Amino acid sequence: MNQSLIDRIDAVLPQTQCGQCGFSGCRPYAEAIAAGRADIDQCPPGDQAGIQKIAQLLGVPAKPLNTAHGLPKPYPVVALIDENLCIGCTFCIRACPVDAIVGAAKQMHTVIAAECTGCELCIAPCPMDCISLVPATKKTDDAAKKQAADIARSRHQFRQQRLERLKPADRETPQTKITQQPAPTQQSAEMRKQTIVAAALKRAAAVRAQQTSGQSANKTA
Repeated sequence: MNQSLIDRIDAVLPQTQCGQCGFSGCRPYAEAIAAGRADIDQCPPGDQAGIQKIAQLLGVPAKPLNTAHGLPKPYPVVALIDENLCIGCTFCIRACPVDAIVGAAKQMHTVIAAECTGCELCIAPCPMDCISLVPATKKTDDAAKKQAADIARSRHQFRQQRLERLKPADRETPQTKITQQPAPTQQSAEMRKQTIVAAALKRAAAVRAQQTSGQSANKTA
């Protein structure tokens, strides 16, 4: 595979790592384009300008964005977490492709706006629907976009390397593979979400009850 061509295609992609193109990230999409397995019109964040750049690289005619993959946003956006509703489930942290969300289990999470690519991947897993997209305050000139894309690429690569290191060793014995727990199904994942939400609501109710009791005691005193 022509790595030079892949690098050049990847260099003009926006590095949102959103997966709207049908691939797991910008690099896999660039590889698919170079191999002729994907068309040049599948990246909504890159919009028409990105399609034009890829077309020039390949020496082919440009074409309109394939809107089956989504529509471009009229302005840069970043994710915002409603901290009053966040229950600390960590689902959004695990979904973020560039590690732009910080927090710990059962603790409030926060988006690092300067690092967020606006990919939206954190929204669907949130059981509290407390994540929304808001206009970004980032600069939108070509140089700023290029710098942001380079940073996002580096952060995504670092995350991929970190996740790779966390994988269990491949040298497993047959007995180990037999006794391994099966991968969680979509149903079990949904049940886990519901359990986490129920526990969080129970904690919140307990806190409110304690606050109400304290306020009543103060009034009586």
